[in-house]
Amino acid sequence: MYKIAVIEKIHEDGLKIFSQNPNYEYELIEDTSKENLIKELPKFDGCTLRVSELNSEVLSHCKKLKVISRHGVGYDNVDLDYIKKNKISLLITATANAVSVAEHVFYMMLYISKGFNKFDSEVRLGNFKKNSQKIKTFELNNKEILIAGFGRIGRALSKRCSSFQMKMNIYDPYVDEKTINNCGGRKVSDFNLALKTADYVSIHMPLTDKTNNIINYDNLKKMKKNSIIINTSRGSIINELDLDKALNENLIFGAGLDVFEKEPVDNNNPLLKNEKVFLSPHSATFTEECKSKMSIETTKNIIDFFEKKIDKSMIVKL
Repeated sequence: MYKIAVIEKIHEDGLKIFSQNPNYEYELIEDTSKENLIKELPKFDGCTLRVSELNSEVLSHCKKLKVISRHGVGYDNVDLDYIKKNKISLLITATANAVSVAEHVFYMMLYISKGFNKFDSEVRLGNFKKNSQKIKTFELNNKEILIAGFGRIGRALSKRCSSFQMKMNIYDPYVDEKTINNCGGRKVSDFNLALKTADYVSIHMPLTDKTNNIINYDNLKKMKKNSIIINTSRGSIINELDLDKALNENLIFGAGLDVFEKEPVDNNNPLLKNEKVFLSPHSATFTEECKSKMSIETTKNIIDFFEKKIDKSMIVKL
């Protein structure tokens, strides 16, 4: 029997898969402190992982551990050097969250572009049409969007952009031009140049040394005054202080952030007081449908791994 640690609770639909399989026994670990993980994890053959950190200090105690199954697609909370050296496999939920995140991007784009909160506030205050003409809003139709990162989420987003008749520039060095063209987009090779002409920017890149702070004051100040940036990927891809400065200087129109450099967000983060930013708490995948699909894929990945039938697209290449 394989013993599996479920680090942080996941949707019950995924846990049922473990419960119904006699070859697997799971235990929920809700205390994710470093000390408790060092104490508890050594007895497990595999684990699921949400946002808790598995660094080398914790992993060095886990001699039985063969696989980590991420409840999501990002893995900057795992020490990749350690697991590669010690032959611990890392799996992701590669297919479960694309629709939910793509819809969240559109939710943010429409919210900012259509001034939802401002119009709503005016009506509730009894002003009705008193100030409505002063509120600046935009159509998405015929606007240019830069989709930075063209994996499953970026491709799901492109389908929705096509429905709104948006012009799509795609930046992804690892995706060929034919694939991008078949999705109705145009491949661009110069990220900073593409930023200059974009009306909307949606970030779907992993956090690496190359993408860290790839959006900063130097390129923000060269963007269109009416441009809007959405980030549902990793917070550190955008320099938050630079973004706050650019918004305050009216260099761009607005931003939607589902992710942050530090999570939970520090109370003194200036973006919390910036009314030109629409915020959500890393919750783009929190639809009921997505929570179920991600939990099922997370647990199924572990079973498929031990039964040697894991889909290669779920395995992170280290």
